[in-house]
Amino acid sequence: MGKLTKNRKLSEAKIDNTKLYNLDEACSLIKDITTTKFDASVDLAVRLGVDPRKANEMVRGVVSLPNGTGKDMKVLALVSPDKEDEAKTAGADYVGLDEYIEKIKGGWTDVDVIVTMPSVMGKLGPLGRILGPRGLMPNPKTGTVTMDVAKAVSDVKAGKIDFKVDKAGIVHAPIGKVSFSPEKIAGNASELIQTLIKLKPTSAKGTYIKSIFISSTMSPSLAIDPKI
Repeated sequence: MGKLTKNRKLSEAKIDNTKLYNLDEACSLIKDITTTKFDASVDLAVRLGVDPRKANEMVRGVVSLPNGTGKDMKVLALVSPDKEDEAKTAGADYVGLDEYIEKIKGGWTDVDVIVTMPSVMGKLGPLGRILGPRGLMPNPKTGTVTMDVAKAVSDVKAGKIDFKVDKAGIVHAPIGKVSFSPEKIAGNASELIQTLIKLKPTSAKGTYIKSIFISSTMSPSLAIDPKI
């Protein structure tokens, strides 16, 4: 294991690893222990008491963070010509169809979210091996396959994110930037947690929210009391 840097030691000295912080404390402290010179991302990791291998315990959804993500999300709208102006007006960074499908086949994936229409999904099937592993395949459940292209693009730009529990039963999601106020970080974190609670599978037994950790890019993580 490599040596801890001076800044890392200073950060860890401010943390009580035996403590479960309340949400407000953690969102304030995360700013204090982040030493990056850039505006670091703040992430939440929530371990759920579910078995993702069971279809009826898969937790997946979307949440609109009230204070946005702090990131300028690059959106590609794969739409028919009659929807292009709608997508552009809503703020899509790239708009088109066949030319972008060809670019993706060539390995181009320099976007954060792809929005499309039901009638176009047939053309995206062959791109699954490229888009799937990168989490870019549009999905009706996340609102990225819709006839209301303008709303889908606007929602993403305003801070709508999608999440999915991983094989270990953990949901990882970005909830803002270190430059946000503690109140804004807490507001976004609370919105995500409450959304997860609403999505609790009826088949899930025992403790549902097992643990919550907050961290920023290259910072130590803080344990948050799951009984918030």
